[in-house]
Amino acid sequence: MSKRTVLEAAAVAVVVAVLVLAVTSLRGERYESRVAVLAVPATQTDSAAQYGEVASLAMPAVVQLVHTTSVLEAAAKAASSTPREIDAGVNVELVPASGLARLSVRADSAAQASAAVTAIAKAVADANLLAPAGRLRVLDDHPDTIRVVPDWKLATGLALAAALAAAIAVAALRSLRRPRTGEAAVRAALEAAGMRRSVALVREDDPGMIDRLTALCLAAARPVRVIAADPRLAGQAEYLAAALPDKAGEPGEGSAVIAVADGENGPGDLTAALSVLPGSAVLVAVVLT
Repeated sequence: MSKRTVLEAAAVAVVVAVLVLAVTSLRGERYESRVAVLAVPATQTDSAAQYGEVASLAMPAVVQLVHTTSVLEAAAKAASSTPREIDAGVNVELVPASGLARLSVRADSAAQASAAVTAIAKAVADANLLAPAGRLRVLDDHPDTIRVVPDWKLATGLALAAALAAAIAVAALRSLRRPRTGEAAVRAALEAAGMRRSVALVREDDPGMIDRLTALCLAAARPVRVIAADPRLAGQAEYLAAALPDKAGEPGEGSAVIAVADGENGPGDLTAALSVLPGSAVLVAVVLT
């Protein structure tokens, strides 16, 4: 992976992380207050069987009770809010086989949430759902209040995950769009130029390059012609032309062509150069610099 790709991926990751955190901060703050109510026997003389049966039947009614108009209005008055807002933020969690219910309210401020859940707990206790066998007792004198939105731990985790995903996507996209180099790119250029026959690929740093090219030219039995696929490679092409024999074997019709192409950054205009060769010319090798 190139340094440029790494820098681009890192920049995109930072931008995505900042955007996620910015969106989280724009959501505003939300607070949640909790209080618990417990079902207890009304007197010590009540039988355990009678109390348990009443509690098991009546406790689920708490879930519906907190959404009644009278309870919501009492909570809204205490929290200086509206019944609709209280209804949207109230929740009841029943702990199985315990007679315990956890009441919670979410609001825009800690004071509103605390006042609303306190009023709801009092209304639930005053409803006498378990009478005469039992009653509901509020366990907490002061509600437990926490800030739930924004959740910076969750937001940070999401920002890091989104940043990582964005960086991987950028790197993958850059890899897909990066032009092919080396032998694969040269062979693709040859195919694009209509070269269906096998062509030798020779590296410039190969100690036996001149000998190999000379042997190929002798086999072709044609005058040798060296072309550069890129103007920057004209010097290498002239060097090869001087090092190779002008005529190899018995001169035949046309010429034996050797192309010089960049093997690191792409073959350049190799396809275009080969496409304009006369039909009598035969490409015998491509030298990769």
